[in-house]
Amino acid sequence: MGRHGWDSGARRWRFTALIGVGIAAIALVLTMCATLPDGNGSGNHRDGTTTDGDKVHGTPVPPRAAPQPELGWGFTHTQYSADEGDADAMRRAEDTLSARSLPQIQHIMGWGAENPEPSPGRYQFDELDSRVDLIRRTGGTPVITLCCAPDWMKGGKAGADNTDWSRRSLETAPGPEHYEDFAKLAGTVAKRYPDVRHFIVWNEFKGFFDDDRGRWNYEGYTHLYNLVYAELKKVDKEILVGGPYLVMDSHEPRDTTYASALKGPWGSVDQRVLDAYTYWNKNKKGADFVVVDGASYTRDDELLPDEFRATDKLTAVSEWISDRSGGLPVWWAEYYVEPGDDDDDRDGWSEPHRTAVHAAGLMAMARGGASTAFYWNPQKRGAGQCAGCLWRPTQRADGGGALPMMKLLSRFAKEFPPGTRYDETVRGAADDVPHLRVLADDETVLVVNTLDRPVKAEADGKSLDMKGYEVKWLAR
Repeated sequence: MGRHGWDSGARRWRFTALIGVGIAAIALVLTMCATLPDGNGSGNHRDGTTTDGDKVHGTPVPPRAAPQPELGWGFTHTQYSADEGDADAMRRAEDTLSARSLPQIQHIMGWGAENPEPSPGRYQFDELDSRVDLIRRTGGTPVITLCCAPDWMKGGKAGADNTDWSRRSLETAPGPEHYEDFAKLAGTVAKRYPDVRHFIVWNEFKGFFDDDRGRWNYEGYTHLYNLVYAELKKVDKEILVGGPYLVMDSHEPRDTTYASALKGPWGSVDQRVLDAYTYWNKNKKGADFVVVDGASYTRDDELLPDEFRATDKLTAVSEWISDRSGGLPVWWAEYYVEPGDDDDDRDGWSEPHRTAVHAAGLMAMARGGASTAFYWNPQKRGAGQCAGCLWRPTQRADGGGALPMMKLLSRFAKEFPPGTRYDETVRGAADDVPHLRVLADDETVLVVNTLDRPVKAEADGKSLDMKGYEVKWLAR
């Protein structure tokens, strides 16, 4: 779909200077030794790969208890994160992340990670290691998304220097003849990071659309999913696995081409997506949670009836999945409430406006029964605006500090963790209902002003003076 910038899969190049002829000579000797035919092949190859990909990396965090399928509210690492940049800024970013431990997603290829298996049986995990280490240091719950696939699994060339980072390549699924190879790669990743107990299989059905039949190839995805599920459970039966990570696309209400019964003033979810979910749900080998993805706006970027009421779609989808999941927790791997421009940037709103609509989106998912959701962190680097970023870019000397979206996400995670029982009786005064969004439990009330001007309002029996787009937390 390109929602989050397909080029963000490009490798984060690191440049290392060799100092002195002596160091260069030693490096050359070591490289030659590692590639001798009579070697055991476990060392680094001249292309930077290794054969011991399943060797446990670093110091895994011992589990405090059995993994739970409901994780709460977190975020996804993208092309740039807090594991590179100015040393002081990185420390500040880690302090920001450590202040409130959140679940954190990292993909195995792209979005900050290099090709994990450039050639069959030869692995390259340096950048994935770096991200897992960051999550460990900040006390987050690590989640790995098993996407994308090495080139040789999808018709491309093998070799670390042959990775094609184009959008077309990154969004290509492994060929059916390589489904088992991809499942084995998933098992290798699970063995390397034994403290990662939550895995999502693939991303947005990338490469699984059947153009000839005009529908999703849900049979192919489900076959791949079942192989990966079995492989991960073989590594550790306590590993939790979920899918199908479908994009819940919707069309405006008057478009009946792919209309479905899952609809509202915000539009109608594409029936082909619901068909794909139904097949996977019936034919999956097993699942510990159900993963979806989507935006409050339509495929044509329409926010209907407006940007706040459009988030009701997130409630409707969550309820629809909950009704069919057999009791499995509902996860949103990605959610979007602000349409992107031609470059997929979302910087048209002020930060208060953006924060208010995202708060409404979080409230909508929670109200629909979702227990886990991940904010797609559009982290950038260098100077300039970083709209919607969670922290100031760590490439800047003054970077690392929390931004408004991080403050919202952390507070929401603290106040409304998994298992929260929401109080549906809390409402604003009758005159205030049209321009307030309210979510409450026994201890806290969250109120959002959906207008870009100050208002006097009442919620939970309290009189409020609210600024335009203000997000206000009330203790009960």
